[in-house]
Amino acid sequence: MKILKIGLLPLYLKLYDDIMPEMRTKIEEFAKTMQIEFEKREVEVLRGPVCCVKNEFKNVIKSFENQKVDAIVTLHLAYSPSLESIEPLSGTQIPIIVLDTTPEYAFGEDIGPEEIMYNHGIHGVQDMCNLLLRNNKGFFIEAGHWQNSDVMDRVVRKIKAAAMARSMSNIRVGTIGGAFKGMGDFFVPPKLLKETIGIETIEASVENITRLLPLQGDVEVEKELRLDRKNFKIDKQIGRAHLESIRIGIAVKKWIEKEKLGAFTMNFSAIGKDSGFPTLPFLEASKAMTRGIGYAGEGDVITAGLVGTLLSIYSETSFVEMFCPDWKGGRIFLSHMGEVNASLISGKPELIEKNLPFIDIGNPVMAVGQLKSGEATLINLSPSRKSYTLILSQIEMVEVNNDKMADTICGWFVPSVPIGDFLAEFSRAGGTHHSALVYGEAKDVIADFGKIMGWKVAII
Repeated sequence: MKILKIGLLPLYLKLYDDIMPEMRTKIEEFAKTMQIEFEKREVEVLRGPVCCVKNEFKNVIKSFENQKVDAIVTLHLAYSPSLESIEPLSGTQIPIIVLDTTPEYAFGEDIGPEEIMYNHGIHGVQDMCNLLLRNNKGFFIEAGHWQNSDVMDRVVRKIKAAAMARSMSNIRVGTIGGAFKGMGDFFVPPKLLKETIGIETIEASVENITRLLPLQGDVEVEKELRLDRKNFKIDKQIGRAHLESIRIGIAVKKWIEKEKLGAFTMNFSAIGKDSGFPTLPFLEASKAMTRGIGYAGEGDVITAGLVGTLLSIYSETSFVEMFCPDWKGGRIFLSHMGEVNASLISGKPELIEKNLPFIDIGNPVMAVGQLKSGEATLINLSPSRKSYTLILSQIEMVEVNNDKMADTICGWFVPSVPIGDFLAEFSRAGGTHHSALVYGEAKDVIADFGKIMGWKVAII
């Protein structure tokens, strides 16, 4: 998982320093306490100095930008007049999360007047948020007591969304074989992807990959073979095909590392017997997702980037496709030819050799099995006429006993609405035939990620 990093921005009023300088000790102690609370939640904190006037805000926000934080979390230690901070805050591209909290939990009739000075940050929050809105600067806000509510956890969820937006806006996606001819739904020209999202497309020539192929019997091939024997059930009949899949997998992995890719995609139809590939790297695609590298099939750069971004926060993510409706069972069947996050297979995935009529090179070895059961979110990033739509739906992956699918990648899910309604709504929103699957409770965080990216978010 990506290390989350924030710039913690404490806001304060210069007037208080001028007339009550003794307040500073307790004020700064609270800022330090908030830093520790974030660090307990595995968030790296760059804590800025307490800021009162415009130049202080300008300098600290510039330092946050230089250090590439995922989000700025503001903390009002007392009232702070908004005109001091609004210009640098509204001018930064870093997402802003307002933490609206105070040191004391109870502020009733037994509290002395001296505590007012330490617990009145909320009207500084109100002043600042009003100016952010008037300056058309988006922000998130979470309010509650830092010890006696879940406000810190809610802020961390927003930080995750911001971290994903940063990842998506900077991801490098490698493509082997270009886009599948005729598939239009996911295709966006590389230049437009760069301009609208920030995705950089790295096109590989055949030579980029084949020159990295290890020799048969090489030490690294033997090492990978030992790892496969540990991590997979292996059909004893796949010996040579397995070694060739390992060789091409190592070459692709080296290419990923050399190009510093966060994701890759492969168009199997463009890789033929003249390519120099011994087989197709389906197995490496499945292994790459377990390592946090995104993947999508058929040259789909945008979904590969999405899967890579999701994996940066949620390790239980896979590229998937909806294949067939089970109208009778109220379920939808997921599958793909040979690529899945192997760590999400129920039980130990099996490696099998498959003779595919679609290819004219050596038979590939692939990891197969049924996707495990559990609560999940189905995610689709749909290019629209002027922007993008992020489609989300909470689903339930279910276990199905079906030996007839033993040599495939498969899974069934029950959507949160009847499948006819689900499929109709999905296509009304423009959903493509390539999606991502994330296990666990992730929908709200991913929705916030879409909002930060400036996309329309459609929830089914």
